[in-house]
Amino acid sequence: MPSMKGAEALLKALAGEGVDTIFGISGGAVIPIHDALYDNPYGIRHILTRHEQGAAHMADGYARATGKVGVCMATSGPGATNLVTGIATANMDSVPIVAITGQVKRPAIGKDAFQETDIVGITMPIVKHSYLVQDPQAIPDIIHEAFYIAGTGRPGPVLIDMPSDVSMSEIEWEEPRLDNLRGYRVPRKPNARQIKEAAALIGQSQRPLLYIGGGVITAGAHEEVRALADKCGLWVTNTLLGKGGFPETDARSLGMLGMHGTAYANKAMHHCDLIIAVGARFDDRVTGDLERFAPEAAVIHIDVDPAEIGKSVHPNVPIVGDAKQALAMLVEAVQPREGGEWERTLAQWKSDNPLSYEDSEEGLKPQYVVQRLFERTRGEAVLVTDVGQHQMWAAQYYLTSQPRHFLSSGGLGTMGYGLPAALGAQVGCPDALVVLIAGDGSIQMNIQELATACREQLPVKVFIFNNGWLGMVRQWQELLFERRYAGVDLCCSPDFVAVAEAYGVKGLRARRKQELEDVISAALEVRDTTCVVDIQIEPEENVFPMIPAGKSAEDIWLEDPGKGGPA
Repeated sequence: MPSMKGAEALLKALAGEGVDTIFGISGGAVIPIHDALYDNPYGIRHILTRHEQGAAHMADGYARATGKVGVCMATSGPGATNLVTGIATANMDSVPIVAITGQVKRPAIGKDAFQETDIVGITMPIVKHSYLVQDPQAIPDIIHEAFYIAGTGRPGPVLIDMPSDVSMSEIEWEEPRLDNLRGYRVPRKPNARQIKEAAALIGQSQRPLLYIGGGVITAGAHEEVRALADKCGLWVTNTLLGKGGFPETDARSLGMLGMHGTAYANKAMHHCDLIIAVGARFDDRVTGDLERFAPEAAVIHIDVDPAEIGKSVHPNVPIVGDAKQALAMLVEAVQPREGGEWERTLAQWKSDNPLSYEDSEEGLKPQYVVQRLFERTRGEAVLVTDVGQHQMWAAQYYLTSQPRHFLSSGGLGTMGYGLPAALGAQVGCPDALVVLIAGDGSIQMNIQELATACREQLPVKVFIFNNGWLGMVRQWQELLFERRYAGVDLCCSPDFVAVAEAYGVKGLRARRKQELEDVISAALEVRDTTCVVDIQIEPEENVFPMIPAGKSAEDIWLEDPGKGGPA
């Protein structure tokens, strides 16, 4: 058995799991690991970020775009705590990442040593599992276990805390084993009886609706979704993270539902008599007032995580299992179904209530910009968004037809996610066209990662929707708080073109329609670096439709309530 230091064993074990990239920043407690990376016999690329939060989001974007486990690394103390927001983001959206943190030497743990933090304790509520490595000889097994846990069942983040003396200790390499993970069970094959019950419910229903979430993307179940929809003539609505699970360009797609979803998707959910929920968790942005949510509907709920079944909405048929496997079984069990009055009604609702906005001849409406980006990229970009109004406009108007082509922070709603996530996606998919839509508020939360973009020559196209506000909060203050604007005016934002050029990347700007086409063309032609485009949109444009928080689909606003009230 070969002898090596713990740090080298860590890298050897990571390489054995197929890791090709680590995103992170060095520091005292991880110097031994970086020293092992210096010779790098395993060919792992280390990307030096400018903030640990950026490293976590890059690992997240890499994981979402590729389906592999993303890896980030930080030193002890503040380095580790700076990962927390990124870990929480991955946890809320079920993204598989492994976060490696340095820790003070084992004898100093618990004695308030320099840069000591109990990162295992801090992150315990937001990880699937965590390790404080006490035995250097256990490193291979721990890495193997961590990747297995992160990537199986309902994926999520795993933390590995490595004391610096563990990294420097000599070990005898042994091939990792996965003997018995007490308390961790991956769901078995879905229950055949429940599949049969679900098939019967579909056969009996008059107004069924297929509702898909991010679990469809995670499971790679998009083909099975299509097969079920085709066999049963089902219309489909998706969550924000479910975009790409069924082509939104398809005539039977109702697009995104929920607070800023389409009017026809919300209306369909409200009036259906059967919800077939797959990999979706009935979150509050979808359901609104639970007492009034889909009042006439029976529910089939398919999810890999048994904790989600019945958490918010009680299902008539609960099915615990992998979405791809469960849907394949359901496609076999269900009888073909003929369309009828319900399908004609859905088509009519979709025709009568399209997404709409008042266009401008001179100024740039954000909806128009998204539409042009969709058309110019033929809908084929890996679209990444930050969080805010621009996120909702992107979800509404950039129709997604392929899985892993729409990346966004859903459950946690993390501003600052977009830029580093887009860079991670580009690293994972070097030949893809990666487009980021960000806001002037959110982009500034991790704008320092433009330095990473420059250093790594990542050709991400960054479109900043610049309206001078924290737009989503401003919209709520306008509509629900009598225009009492507080804490939302971004009057001192920088010149983003100048900032881009200062970081060594390309900067462009568009203020009017006439400039937009040339700017998009110029951005798409940039191949060797990131291109930042400052799009100066109309400052008080709002996102509609909108269902106020805690309300139901019956309370939807199709436009500013001051122009006619709820629809």
